Amino acid sequence: MRLKAYFAAAALAVASLSSACAMGSSQGGAMERSGLAIGTVCSIRIIDGGSQRALDEAFARLAAIEEVMSANKDGTVVDALNKAAGGAPVKVPADLMAVLRRSALYAELSEGAFDPTIGPLVKLWGIGSDGERVPEPAEIEAALRLIDYRGLNLDAGAGTAALARPGMRVDLGAIAKGYAADEVARILKDRGVKAAIVDLGGNIMAVGKKPDGTPWRIGVQDPFDDRGAYIGLAQVPGGTTVVTSGIYERYFTGPSGEHYHHILDVRTGYPVESDLVSVTIIAASSMDADGLSTAVFALGLERGMALVESRRDVEAVFIDSSKRVYLSSGAKAVFRLTDESFSIAN
Repeated sequence: MRLKAYFAAAALAVASLSSACAMGSSQGGAMERSGLAIGTVCSIRIIDGGSQRALDEAFARLAAIEEVMSANKDGTVVDALNKAAGGAPVKVPADLMAVLRRSALYAELSEGAFDPTIGPLVKLWGIGSDGERVPEPAEIEAALRLIDYRGLNLDAGAGTAALARPGMRVDLGAIAKGYAADEVARILKDRGVKAAIVDLGGNIMAVGKKPDGTPWRIGVQDPFDDRGAYIGLAQVPGGTTVVTSGIYERYFTGPSGEHYHHILDVRTGYPVESDLVSVTIIAASSMDADGLSTAVFALGLERGMALVESRRDVEAVFIDSSKRVYLSSGAKAVFRLTDESFSIAN
């Protein structure tokens, strides 16, 4: 199901709201809006301090980010960067430069498991589009030769970016949505919103304090259930984001019944093979959580956990195919397992 991740995330966000926070439409109070933006269904639920101006500006910002950072639309800045691959540097706005630089950081930290130049492989598989297919081995080999984050040259002083070789492509699908969530949270706070849940296709951000003073409760999705059930709750303060990457988000079934998910391995050119089925990152920055969730999933449990533990104010919940749940050291203090079919692993 193409929108399965959204419906699951919407159900998870509900876990964070009490009955006292029922949605209305009054200025200064509770209000909500949903719509298509940045390639997914986005929802903003304001609980306290709502205004039409806040919602208008938030959705306008989402549209502006898509017009800059989408690799799937003609005329965006990323599209221009990709078309200029192997040629002269392209002038990029400050927001795109920030996302590209953070992408390069996570590429280095993950030793290339996260790679913003994965575009040729993403385009080849087309997972989530009408053209999804299993590529031929020769096609995959050709795409892999074009992937190398070290070929993305950034000049922050000049405000330019360049790709070293023709055919290289940047794809920011694993991090731009997190940046967008951070931007929406910033706009809401600037416009006086006191409490809200931002849900950008599964990137969930808690903004402000709940009216009753209790922590936000955000569910961690059950990766085996497409109805939006959650396995447990993360109890977090405002300004916290919860982002999950998993094999259930976008996928298709091959001609012989094989499951092909969207998290691609830049070493093999095929979907990552792992005992993990999902990784949830809990952090203050949704951009960091977005990039890390993909990087950590690609790295696997041991190396992924080591990366999480090396980052300040970042926690993780790993789930494997045997329904074992692995928690980072700090996650043990904020995550509570509620589904008895799962177990906490040592």
